[in-house]
Amino acid sequence: MAANQELACVYAALILQDDDVAITAEKIQTLLTAAGVEVESYWAGLFAKALDGVDVKKLITDISSGVGSAPAAGAAAAPAAGDAAAAAPAKEEKKKEEVKEESDDDMGFGLFD
Repeated sequence: MAANQELACVYAALILQDDDVAITAEKIQTLLTAAGVEVESYWAGLFAKALDGVDVKKLITDISSGVGSAPAAGAAAAPAAGDAAAAAPAKEEKKKEEVKEESDDDMGFGLFD
């Protein structure tokens, strides 16, 4: 039940953001009441406080585009590695060749033993 209440608050916050309306507890609660959704009184306040000062549009576009700090840092470090980056794929190929799949026969038993 709590998950549904949280989801209702998320949708209400997204509606407010889409209409360029400030996300406040009162406005979230107004939307939920208009939609006929009953939530515990604290949910609207929690979401409003959590989103206070957050650019929700930027947050959504960053998440949906897959942009994050870790991939950016990794991409920036890759050109600096130079020849080491070129040598890495060769090492990976060797590791793949060394991996040997075990079959049931290798373990001393088979399907019909």
